[in-house]
Amino acid sequence: MKDIHVFMFNYSNFTFLKKALTSLQFLDNRIQGITIFEETNLFLQIGKQLSRSDISYRNLPHNDLGFAFNKRIQELHSEYILLLHDDTFFEQSVKNVDLRLASNKFVMTHTYTFKAGLIPQPLLIKVAFLKQNELPTVYKVPFKEAILSSWLSKVSKSLVVNINEKIVNEGTKGVSKNDFQKLIFVEKYHINLTEKINPPTISVIISNYNMMEYVEIALTSCLLQINPPHEILVIDDGSTDHSYQQLEAYNNLHNFKLFQTENGGKARALNRLIPHIKTEFVLELDADDWLDPDALLVIGEYLSVLPQDVAVLYGNTRHWNQTELGNINCSLIKKGKEVKNKQELMSYKFPLAPRIYRTSFLKQNKGFPIVDFEDGRMYEDVSILNKLMGRYRLLYKDFTVYNVREHKSSITRKNKKNHSYWSDFKNKLD
Repeated sequence: MKDIHVFMFNYSNFTFLKKALTSLQFLDNRIQGITIFEETNLFLQIGKQLSRSDISYRNLPHNDLGFAFNKRIQELHSEYILLLHDDTFFEQSVKNVDLRLASNKFVMTHTYTFKAGLIPQPLLIKVAFLKQNELPTVYKVPFKEAILSSWLSKVSKSLVVNINEKIVNEGTKGVSKNDFQKLIFVEKYHINLTEKINPPTISVIISNYNMMEYVEIALTSCLLQINPPHEILVIDDGSTDHSYQQLEAYNNLHNFKLFQTENGGKARALNRLIPHIKTEFVLELDADDWLDPDALLVIGEYLSVLPQDVAVLYGNTRHWNQTELGNINCSLIKKGKEVKNKQELMSYKFPLAPRIYRTSFLKQNKGFPIVDFEDGRMYEDVSILNKLMGRYRLLYKDFTVYNVREHKSSITRKNKKNHSYWSDFKNKLD
């Protein structure tokens, strides 16, 4: 009985794709059809070369695999979807494995290995289940390599069965520095907590202004936390794009609150949120950045032993370059360092992040200062840190869970290039 439709994507060249398609001969009696997802039409001739008439092709508009995947799923009537991707192909041993799922199971996984660890990957999924539980689109995950793992992390483990036999060959594709950072990130979706932890309570605040392309990624990175935040407070600072409408779709979530204000700059927007913070600590997340899946787990461990005179905890930042084609590449990890006085703060080479504030100190300071410079619309992070340092400590710890997106419309990036702004700002700072 032909009950499987194969999805193939993210193959680097003809050689690996041919090898993968050839390996499907072991399952030919089950395969109903094959769909290849690709950004270009490079692979259009592959079916003819292998004399296969059951291959269809789907482009990836805006490099959005999730959108293309979900659309294709709704067109199918097979019982199962089988996934091959990233230059993988089947071993002959697949003939000896029963690729079927019991009535109470919906996903079969195999384990992808790389030099730093193990990542469970969906291999076989019931189509009916996928129609009800769609994959995230490009607006919800930082890069396409995170789509499957982020989706799988939300599937109850009771619905999943892992195949122990080695039936998938991972090919010989080398892992670049960029790929390696993505794999490390993706692996974190699957961290298993061995014991219940009760760190101090923490919320996340986000100020959004015209970040329609990125703000859902920031928000989703909070929703996919292994140790979720107590609340996520988001304020739209008078956006003129459709980002506020995107955010409204999350209003049904119990730990999410959305606010809206006329455009007045980030400091004023965040100050609108501060009275609503009910937790001991609050993390400030930029609308175009995102968190690792274990960010609040790691941060919570430091907060549990944080000295009482510390107003802000911060760490390192992982930086990514956004390309015009919609891809994203890891450039470097910037190590933080200890900041003890105003001079060291002013000479810091990049913004302190992630910034986790002790809420009571932030409220005592009446929020973010509105300085007499550019109507208080710039360098709000430096202004508040400078104020807090007058009475409390800033504490650096060596952890990396915060991701900074470098892109053309980034306000931070624009400000870095304008040294006169920074010089004028320093003269205005108390």
